[in-house]
Amino acid sequence: MAETYNDYPQSATNNAKRALKWVDENGWGSCGTDVGKKRANQIAKREKLSRSTIARVASFKRHQQHKDVPYDEGCGGLMWDCWGGTSMINWAIKKLEQIDKSNSLFDNLANKIKKSYHE
Repeated sequence: MAETYNDYPQSATNNAKRALKWVDENGWGSCGTDVGKKRANQIAKREKLSRSTIARVASFKRHQQHKDVPYDEGCGGLMWDCWGGTSMINWAIKKLEQIDKSNSLFDNLANKIKKSYHE
């Protein structure tokens, strides 16, 4: 089973909870995809995330230019916070680097062991 992670910042959880509270009081309107809504709930509940989910969070950085749109004036700020906000995006980018570096080190070690076994 693939490793999962929930060591993301508390501020990310707080951002998602704040966004979901606003949605409970005001509705989604035209904001958010099913994936974005699911992500908000995962982050708010501090669920463990797979590497592929963390990669999706990291890729949400492309929406950063809309992060300061007030919730009641459009979807940008609301969805940014649903995805955990800046702290979550930054964590996801760093976490991906950490995971991939760890995997690379493991693969290199495994290859050395295989090579020495076959010599």
